[in-house]
Amino acid sequence: MDIPAALSALARRLSPNATRALDARRLSGGASLETWTFDLDDGTALILRRRPPTGSMSQAALPLAAEAALLAAVDRRGAPVPEVVRICEPGDGLGEAYVMRRLTGETLGKRIVRDEAFAGVRPGLAARCGQVLATIHATPLDGLPPLATSDARGELARYEAVYRQSGAERPVFEAAFRWLADAAPAPVPAVLVHGDFRNGNLMVDPGKGLVGVLDWELSHLGDPAEDLGWLCVNSWRFGQWRRPVGGFGDYAALLDGYAASGGGEIALSRLLFWQALGSLKWGVMCLMMYASFASGADRSIERAMIGRRASETEADLVLLMERAA
Repeated sequence: MDIPAALSALARRLSPNATRALDARRLSGGASLETWTFDLDDGTALILRRRPPTGSMSQAALPLAAEAALLAAVDRRGAPVPEVVRICEPGDGLGEAYVMRRLTGETLGKRIVRDEAFAGVRPGLAARCGQVLATIHATPLDGLPPLATSDARGELARYEAVYRQSGAERPVFEAAFRWLADAAPAPVPAVLVHGDFRNGNLMVDPGKGLVGVLDWELSHLGDPAEDLGWLCVNSWRFGQWRRPVGGFGDYAALLDGYAASGGGEIALSRLLFWQALGSLKWGVMCLMMYASFASGADRSIERAMIGRRASETEADLVLLMERAA
């Protein structure tokens, strides 16, 4: 498929003064989805998010039309997300895809937590994340595309089933499943949950701070503390482990920002439960990625390298269990 040609043919529908697409190129990363950056000849900067015909789709991933609809819904609430320009139709020649405006900023978590360029905005990022999550969680559910619903026990059971089917025997994971089953909080009214709100899926500008929340394919309805806890998983701190919120902030700033923006009071203990469950979930995912590499289903070095990180999550879980005790 000639993606640049298809984008040029679509140019007038993307912007009334455009006649063709320029400099279309695929960005690195993404095994199941393609991301293309391109410009129109009227100066409009855009991004194409596309699932190729041969691309795999996990059971948890949303169809791209649903993902685009969520972006539009939270955009109307004032959340910092890319503006959706078009949900592609069959006649567009791009398959399952949508086009959004291109934001400017940094998404590499290591740079955000370490580079001097971001020193001025890092102190306010945790509170800003709380504010943005409060906005997302307040999105009216009426009119949203169909979404799965999950709570603490449901998530725990889902990942334990994956773990059992793998045949793995990891003592730390065994202990963590039992510990979290005993500690699971009671369900609360479900809200729109991003599902992968973490450093690495946030676009940060050195002068403006958080300017974009990306990658909505795992969105669902659930406990608002799930998003806050996932942001605090040690794997997303990029070595800055003393800053539990994304490697750039502390719990109090995140929770205060959330409450001050109408998100309500969330107990630190509830956040810490979801942080621990997030570490366990990521550990199970790492095991699955290594299994994919070892079986020959995916021989990419990326899968093997991520698979090794299961041991990191075990260390995190031991520390969390010790602190809880």
